[in-house]
Amino acid sequence: MIHAALLCSFLTAGFAALSFLRTFNQKLDCNQPGLNNCKMNNCSVPHEVVPRQLAPTKPEWGPDFLELGLDKHGPVPVLNVTWRIRSDASMLTLQGSQVQIVDQDTKQSLCVRLTYSIHQQLTPSFSKWTFWLDGVVLDAGHSYLLSAFNLPQPHLGEYRITKHITIPGCDDKTIQKTQMCLENGSMWHPAVTAAVMLGGHLPAIVVGFEADNYCDLYQVSIESQSFHLTKNVSKANNTSLNVAFALDVSQLLKCQMTITVKPFFLRCQRESCRAEQRTINHCLYYPRRTVMIKSTLVLVIVGVCFACLLWRVSSKAPVTVPSSAADEHPESFHAPGRRQVLIIYSLDHPLYQNIVLKLCAFLTAKCGIQVVLDQLDSTRLGILGHVQWLDRQREQMESSSAKILVLCSAGVQAKWRAMCGEKPVLLKSDQRSPSGDMLTPALSLIVPRLVRSASLEKYIVAYFEDISSPEDIPSPFNVTVRYKLMKQFEELFFRILDAEKHGPGRVCHIQGLSEEQYHRCPFGGALQEAIEAFRDYQLDHPHWFEEEWVDD
Repeated sequence: MIHAALLCSFLTAGFAALSFLRTFNQKLDCNQPGLNNCKMNNCSVPHEVVPRQLAPTKPEWGPDFLELGLDKHGPVPVLNVTWRIRSDASMLTLQGSQVQIVDQDTKQSLCVRLTYSIHQQLTPSFSKWTFWLDGVVLDAGHSYLLSAFNLPQPHLGEYRITKHITIPGCDDKTIQKTQMCLENGSMWHPAVTAAVMLGGHLPAIVVGFEADNYCDLYQVSIESQSFHLTKNVSKANNTSLNVAFALDVSQLLKCQMTITVKPFFLRCQRESCRAEQRTINHCLYYPRRTVMIKSTLVLVIVGVCFACLLWRVSSKAPVTVPSSAADEHPESFHAPGRRQVLIIYSLDHPLYQNIVLKLCAFLTAKCGIQVVLDQLDSTRLGILGHVQWLDRQREQMESSSAKILVLCSAGVQAKWRAMCGEKPVLLKSDQRSPSGDMLTPALSLIVPRLVRSASLEKYIVAYFEDISSPEDIPSPFNVTVRYKLMKQFEELFFRILDAEKHGPGRVCHIQGLSEEQYHRCPFGGALQEAIEAFRDYQLDHPHWFEEEWVDD
């Protein structure tokens, strides 16, 4: 076998690709028994042309095959080309062979010329003389013209054999793991998600997606018939990214919105990079959406009373009905103004983070609660810093009727123990999050205030029964009432409202908040799916929490 090295590579003017036509293996082996004077020459030197009767016949193609190789640039598609010498009398004039490969897309070429002498028509093993050009590195999606002829070349007649080869594109499973395709995003699976958040002064749509190792910059846009918003986001050291778009009511007149995540990979031009799109219907997230749209249109026309609309939405209270054992007539429960809740939690896992976001959406849309969450206030958090942002939120909560909800999980218990002197804890999700670990500074602010009985009513402790346990609750919270979610969510909601569920001769219930009913609305259904997804993941990965730790 002969392994031919790179001899000639001609680049067309203005060609600026990052790769070029080359051989993967530069080793030359002329040790075939019966092969004499074998050496490699430069194709740039003109070859000899002789009369037809003094020239050998043309060669014939052998089998060729495409495989993956690994060079200094990474995985590459490698073509192995084979040609044979016809066993006839013209072999007496044979002096060598020349093979050329031309990229039809870029006009690059690679040329290999071998000179040798053969004295027998067949090899010592009685087979045709065969030569190989191994490891020719090609580009995905390109077409190539292969040609070969024996030396010396005749001045007349057909002496050259040719064939066309097209390499599959990056959508082919064999090729998509090559370096060129990876740098074009062939293995990028963004898993685009969208969540509508109704907390705060303005509604917001949070777009989440997975980043790729070969792309640092992404353009995220959201559009409908009435507006188009775009943000550029850098990956930095994160594997998952979240981009929030704050919208006003005038931008919510059309229910359909298209979310586009466009990467700027190393190889593709900005216009040709593959973008990922998703269409959402944000009206599903809003209660009584038709009334809101009609009211908004009227207010836009007259240009007044926009604040009135917000007041109507914020002051809307859930309706309660008594239990069947208490009274035959339904009763209504009226919440005094819109309540606010600051949620403190640990970034145990991306699936748990999704549960927290879905709970926020449920609290906001179904329960009319204004939720304060670090992920939804990343701008102010980045300006103030972790401790200042948390301290400001705590002061606002303690000076009002708002509550602080602590969601306990395995990460909460582990980080509390780390604060008490055990091994420091850093989770992968903390490392990926732009804001980092928010729980540890939150505990340092909250725990000292629990010793004051006047502060106890501000703090609510809860955990998701299907994915956590009472053992995940730190010892300082033993003085508080603990709620199982979603089994005791209705009791937790009454606590947020500072209302009593049980009264003389009656028990109040709120329609749609019980364990059997909460998942019947879109927000509750999404929350239930998120809880079940993390529960199934824990069953498949019993050591999931240890796997989330970042080693020192």
